[in-house]
Amino acid sequence: QVHLVESGGGLVQAGGSLRLSCAASGRTFSSYTMGWFRQAPGKEREFVAAIRWSGGTTYYADSVKGRFTISSDTAKNTVYLQMNSLKLEDTAVYYCAAGPMIHSRRVRASAAYDYWGQGTQVTVSA
Repeated sequence: QVHLVESGGGLVQAGGSLRLSCAASGRTFSSYTMGWFRQAPGKEREFVAAIRWSGGTTYYADSVKGRFTISSDTAKNTVYLQMNSLKLEDTAVYYCAAGPMIHSRRVRASAAYDYWGQGTQVTVSA
């Protein structure tokens, strides 16, 4: 059974930085894509970034490109989301997700991911 645990959320001022971590366990993830999604109050869950565990190909939402960086540490089975130049609109609960054999056309679709973490709150203040 795959288990994903996010950490690193918190309160930060606009323009600041945070690094989220997602520790994965339960299986070998070499064929998996790891994604970060977020959901703000009253809004649908949206794609933020994704990385292929094997090869390291990355994908980003336009709204975070150039500000956020997704990376992975295969030795630690951990995926990171470095968030810089945070904006008020980045406030949301951030979820880590994992899915096997996701086609590049579907990496931005939450339905493509089989496993989800419990989420971590990120709040950006003025």
